Amino acid sequence: MVDNPKSLNVLEAVPPASFERNIVTVAKGGGIMFVGKLFLSVSRFVTAILLARFLGAEEYGVYSLAISAGGLAAGLAMLGLDSAVVRYVAIAARRRDEAGLWGALQVSLGLSALLSVLVSAGLYAAAYPLAASVFHEPRLAPLLQLTALIVPSLTLGDVLAGANRGFKKMEYPVIAQFIVQPAIRFVLIVVLAFFGLSAAWAVAVFGAADFAATVMMLYFLHKQFSLRRPLRAARRDTGAILGFSLPDWLSGLLVTFRSHVQSLLLGTLNTMTSVGVFAVASQVHTITGLFYSSINTSARPFLAELHDQGDHTQMGRIYQTATKWSLTMYLPVFLVVVLFPAPLLSIFGESFVAGAVALTILAWVELVNVGTGMGGVILEMTGYTKLKLVNAVVRLALYLGLNLLLIPRHGVVGAALAALVAEGVINLLRLVEVFILFRLLPYHRSLLKPATAGLAALAVTWTIGQWFPAGSNLLRVAAQALLLFAVYVGATLSFGLSPEDRLLLARLGRRAGVMLTRR
Repeated sequence: MVDNPKSLNVLEAVPPASFERNIVTVAKGGGIMFVGKLFLSVSRFVTAILLARFLGAEEYGVYSLAISAGGLAAGLAMLGLDSAVVRYVAIAARRRDEAGLWGALQVSLGLSALLSVLVSAGLYAAAYPLAASVFHEPRLAPLLQLTALIVPSLTLGDVLAGANRGFKKMEYPVIAQFIVQPAIRFVLIVVLAFFGLSAAWAVAVFGAADFAATVMMLYFLHKQFSLRRPLRAARRDTGAILGFSLPDWLSGLLVTFRSHVQSLLLGTLNTMTSVGVFAVASQVHTITGLFYSSINTSARPFLAELHDQGDHTQMGRIYQTATKWSLTMYLPVFLVVVLFPAPLLSIFGESFVAGAVALTILAWVELVNVGTGMGGVILEMTGYTKLKLVNAVVRLALYLGLNLLLIPRHGVVGAALAALVAEGVINLLRLVEVFILFRLLPYHRSLLKPATAGLAALAVTWTIGQWFPAGSNLLRVAAQALLLFAVYVGATLSFGLSPEDRLLLARLGRRAGVMLTRR
């Protein structure tokens, strides 16, 4: 649709924005996403504690498998349209091409709705054979059927979120998916806890909350771009969209399968208890990478626009700035997880402390992801979805081979080690690919500042910990974690701020001043 400018009826294209404006907008969107994801993760964290304590490790493992199956089914039905709609909506909106924009929305939402219904029916029909033959767990069958009913909502919700992000309205998916959805889920689980909570009710609550978020995102999309218009008013360049989305879908499907494959393999090669322990460790690990994933999500439409304009210089500056900001935000969190893995997991219950080593390894996995930048996002938003597919195949092959080798011997620790090796290889591969294609690297000498501040914070906290061991005392752990953050922030500020940092802080200061004045 947008790859060939001559094929468009451009209605007054928006002029290119400066780096300063773009990076501030990326930071703003990333900040909104971060706040939303933080609320989502804290809500999920608290909800996971409730579920783990009320259900126990084994039944929580059955619940996790059912939700993982639903995620796989939704990924299958997505057809890569959740990513394609971000790119095509962003470029068409910048060019004010309403016909192309309306066509992109029709193709993305229509195809994903049709496929989600077909996949849902397939999962519902296969629920009992899968539970009996694959997982040898009859209790899983009705949960799989219940999950199948949720698949259309899961699928459409992600595509609608992509459409809203294409308009650079990061706050809309945040409100629906990251605030309303987990809030509804938490409230319903608390209520049901008084009447007898089961895995089936937990799955039903998950589906009800997701449906509410999907309806909200449909409303937000209509608010930005009226959906009450003739279907024939659209220019549906289906071939161009599918040419982008199919390789992206295949790679996304592999990534979705990869993200759930460890739970599936733990369930078949190990025990249901190990599934529950690894699910909790992964939940804590997910929280630690919030800012990185937020800034990547926010940068997507901007990278698509800059590549469409041929401005690789500004792409490189965003690449480096986003990497520095992500690493700066992640390092103190990484150090806390590495220093206190067992106390963190003890919040869920003593039976989950067995995942402490796995959690430490997963923290290193996220450090590799953050430290190598948004190479995968750049490849995707610049249209190299076939290369992304190759990477996904390599990644999945590594995950499968390493998990099959390590899980039978080492359980949850083996699953974490497999993730560390696979993510290290694939991130290095992306780094090389982006450099070959665009001559861009995510590194700048300013990265030495957060790295040095992290070493200083680690040295001080470790020394204090030798004098006053925290053990399993959560109050001491919290005090030492606060000390680590204080030393880290102080050291970072003492090294000075870059122009991008000062620009962002000045913008935040002006916004705060305006808000105070109005108040």
